[in-house]
Amino acid sequence: MGYTKPEQLANLAVEMGVKKASLPLRAQAVLGFAAGAFIALGFLLAIKVSAGIPESWSGMNNFIGAAVFPLGLILCLGAGGELLTGNMMAVPLACFAGKLTWRKWAANWSVITVSNMAGALFVAYVFGHLAGLTEHGPALARMVALASGKLEESFLVAFISGIGCNWLVSLAVWMANGSKDGAGFAVAVWFPTMAFVALGFQHVVANMFLIPAAIFAGEAGWLDWLYNFVPVYLGNAVGGSLFVGGLYALAYIRKS
Repeated sequence: MGYTKPEQLANLAVEMGVKKASLPLRAQAVLGFAAGAFIALGFLLAIKVSAGIPESWSGMNNFIGAAVFPLGLILCLGAGGELLTGNMMAVPLACFAGKLTWRKWAANWSVITVSNMAGALFVAYVFGHLAGLTEHGPALARMVALASGKLEESFLVAFISGIGCNWLVSLAVWMANGSKDGAGFAVAVWFPTMAFVALGFQHVVANMFLIPAAIFAGEAGWLDWLYNFVPVYLGNAVGGSLFVGGLYALAYIRKS
């Protein structure tokens, strides 16, 4: 299994950040839509699988859902997608290295936020609502329980949860970027992603699917989503740009 040293990973991440921010607008929008849909499909799979767990195994719900959720990030990185939480690490890192302007940073985050939201809403409405995959039986109960748990957290708790989430997700992207074979790529993505889901941390793009799915089912409102979006977005931004991008910029990157 190939292995890339941490200082080499830092240089690869800088190159990745420059590439992401330099994509044409159409490519950013299309790949952002795909990434939002991929994360939503991973969450939809997690809901359906964990909802089918027998009552006697109820303690395994979170782990089993967490075990399959990484499908979304594997699709983003393997098939192609521009995911906000990964860009929250790579694009600032390229700025810290002096390879990008702050304007490109802001523009990239804005486009990817909107396009990720569009992809996640598409899956929530078409597959969750119209196809009824999150609106009947155990899947509905599981979806509502997960959404309620996210929405009940205070601003501070949601913010801290967002930091923890994107610290792990950005590390998954960081290590996957340096993988040299399929097995290494899958392992690099799976473990940190599984961990953030099992720990219950909040991912802003995953919530773009989960909470609207609850809204379409009549179990929440759009203001509920907005109150959750702000602290989780800020927490994810801090987790990616400072706890991964910032730390490794200080350790390995010399500003050009």
